[in-house]
Amino acid sequence: MRDNPSPPSDARRARVVDIARAAQVSTATVDRVLNRRPGVRDATVQRVLKAAGELDYLPGPELYAALTPPPLRLVFLLPAGTNRFIRMLGDMVGYSQEHWAPFNVQCRTVFIESFNPHELADALRRHGQRCDGIAMMALEHPAVREAVAALAARGLPVVTLISDLSNSERAAFVGLDNRAAGRTAGYLIGRFIGARAAKVALIAGSLSYKAHEEREAGFLHVIDEMFPRLEVVGLREGQDDAGKNYRQTRALLEQYPDMGGIYNIGGASDGVARALKEAGREQKVVFIGHGLTPDTRTLLIDGSMDAVITQSPHTTLMSCVRIFANLRDGREALSGVETTRSQVIFRENLP
Repeated sequence: MRDNPSPPSDARRARVVDIARAAQVSTATVDRVLNRRPGVRDATVQRVLKAAGELDYLPGPELYAALTPPPLRLVFLLPAGTNRFIRMLGDMVGYSQEHWAPFNVQCRTVFIESFNPHELADALRRHGQRCDGIAMMALEHPAVREAVAALAARGLPVVTLISDLSNSERAAFVGLDNRAAGRTAGYLIGRFIGARAAKVALIAGSLSYKAHEEREAGFLHVIDEMFPRLEVVGLREGQDDAGKNYRQTRALLEQYPDMGGIYNIGGASDGVARALKEAGREQKVVFIGHGLTPDTRTLLIDGSMDAVITQSPHTTLMSCVRIFANLRDGREALSGVETTRSQVIFRENLP
C-alpha cells in the first residue's frame, strides 16, 4: 500500500502549529509574538517572525509591521512661563514629528510650573509610568535627583537638556558648555565697554538651574581675569519672567547711574530691553542675552540688544531623540550625537 503524498506546501495556508514547529517554540509563544504581546525575548520574536515569513503566513506589509517595534514614547518636560526660547523648543517637539519618524519615536511636550523642584519631581514620577523616556530641563534639588534615580532603577532613561543635574543617574546631557557661555558673555561685555570704568550686572532666571549658576561663574571669572575696571554689582533673579526682568532692570538703572552692561543669563530679554528703552539707555548699556527668538531678533535689529548667545533648538531636540534611540538599540548613549555648539549672533550676522 502506497502512502498518500503530503499536500504541496502552497496547497494550504500555514498554521500557528507550523510556525511553532519551524521556530522550535510553543504555539502559545507564537500567539504572543503574532499578537505583539510582551513577555517574549527579542531573539525568540525574531525567530518566530522569520519562520512566519518563510511560511508565507504574513504578507510583506504585515510582516514588516510585525518586525517594527512599537515607537518609543518620549516626553519633554519643560518649564512654563515667558521664556520664549523654551516655548519655541516645546512647540517644535509637536510640529517636527516627521523629523523623528526615522527613529520610530513619538514625542510630546508637557509644560510644568517653573522653578518648582517638587512639581518637576512629581511630573517625572507621573509621566514615567506611561512613557519610555523623559527629557527635562533639570532643577538642582534632592527631590529631582531622587525621582531620576527611581526611574533609572526601573530602566527608564532620563536626558537633561539646557541645564544638567549634578551627581545624578541621568543618561546624558544635551546643552551648551554653560561656563564657557558665561565667559563669552563677560568677554563681549568687557570688549564692548572698552577701557572705561563701569558697573555691570547679571539677571538670572534662577540659580536653581545649574546652567545659570555655571554661566554666572564663567562671567565672573573672565571679568576678574581680563577687565579690572569693571565692577560686578550683583546678581538679580527674574525667573525668566518679562515683568520681573523689567522691574529688576529699572531698579538697577536707578541704583547705578553709571551702569555699563547687563548680562541676562536666562530668558525674557524683552523685559530688560523695555526698561533700557524707557530709561533712554538702550544705546548706552551693553546688553547680552541668551536664545535667538523672534523677540531677541527684533531687539538685535533695533540696537537695544548687542549680542545673543544661542544654540539650535532643532539640533538640541534631534540629539535627545538620537540618545533615546541609541539606548533602545543597545548603543552608547552619545554614539553619533554631535556636541552642542554655541553661536554668538549680532545684528550683522542674523541667520
